[in-house]
Amino acid sequence: MSRPAARHVVWHWATPQAEAVLATRDLGVILRFHRTVHRLNQTELGEILGYDKTYVSALELGKRSLDDVGSRRRVAECLGLPPHVLGVTDVADTDHRAMLQFGESTVRLAEIARQSGHASEAVAELWPLVARLEARVEDGHSERDVVRLLAHARVGLGVALGNVLPEERLATAARWTARSLEAARHLGNDPGLLAGILRMHGNELRKARLTGAAVERLRHAAAIAPTLDDRAAVLPLLARAAGALGDQELFDTVMRETGRLLDTAAHTSLFNPYALHEIRLRGLLATGRAPAAIRLAEDRPARSSTVAPQWRAIELITVAQVRLLGGDGTGAAEALDVAVGEAVVQRLPHQLQRIMRATGQWLPDIRDAAGEALDRMRQEMAA
Repeated sequence: MSRPAARHVVWHWATPQAEAVLATRDLGVILRFHRTVHRLNQTELGEILGYDKTYVSALELGKRSLDDVGSRRRVAECLGLPPHVLGVTDVADTDHRAMLQFGESTVRLAEIARQSGHASEAVAELWPLVARLEARVEDGHSERDVVRLLAHARVGLGVALGNVLPEERLATAARWTARSLEAARHLGNDPGLLAGILRMHGNELRKARLTGAAVERLRHAAAIAPTLDDRAAVLPLLARAAGALGDQELFDTVMRETGRLLDTAAHTSLFNPYALHEIRLRGLLATGRAPAAIRLAEDRPARSSTVAPQWRAIELITVAQVRLLGGDGTGAAEALDVAVGEAVVQRLPHQLQRIMRATGQWLPDIRDAAGEALDRMRQEMAA
């Protein structure tokens, strides 16, 4: 008999259809759904559960019931379900709920740590959570709340890794955010979740220099964003990717829209005047409009509480690049010197590599300082 591949079946309790089935708490309905997904007949399901075909048929038709707790718990385990779905409240069910509550808290705290400049701590918190959730899914426990938490944990881990890894390893971050997309797509119709993960995955693709794919993912995220705030969160990243791709028309279109939304959409660590100023400068440089960037460089908005700490280093490097093009070597050196210190404190190897490229042959002392700091970070990661 032809069977679906395990990598597909393992998600069967995560679909919207499964959610409706489980909500019935009807054992017969649940058994029929399980057989359909796995392409089992009643005899084969009976072998899994330890019953004969006649008894399975009676359970599915509601002619027989499982009244004892032990049998219900065993069936739930065989089907990869938390016991409470079949009316059993026990230690295993309590552990399941506690795991979800702990996991959700871990994801929230890790994001706060990353946004406040402690991405390495976020990675340390998310690694074990992702491993635990993936082990649970591989064991067949693919209930919807577990898969949703796994999607959030994977993307959080990928984004945090994107902060702490050097450029040559940024593909690792993009792979983790891609795996988050895999989980999100199995959850079905949830445009808010999918748009958020596409947004973060697209940004990691851009950082890994897969700019065409990045633009595609980010345009998709913007198209399905369910609210104005969700769309505003995508636009700065789409502008960055469009600039990196050298698509001047798309970059200008997106920047015009961000300008229109600044007074109406919620400001975030990325969607705010300070971060958007840096994005505009970098996009102008990337699309061959250095004179416009030079004119704009000193018209810098004040930093606000919404700006993430790492944006200080990011902005300083971009401004220094513009100053070098404008012939202000002294101003560029001052900005890059501060940027090295910021990148070390925030542990941003990617930004140290940007500094090394920006200095080129003109500022060897700063280039060497950035290189030494980068080597120390690489050694620490290797250890």
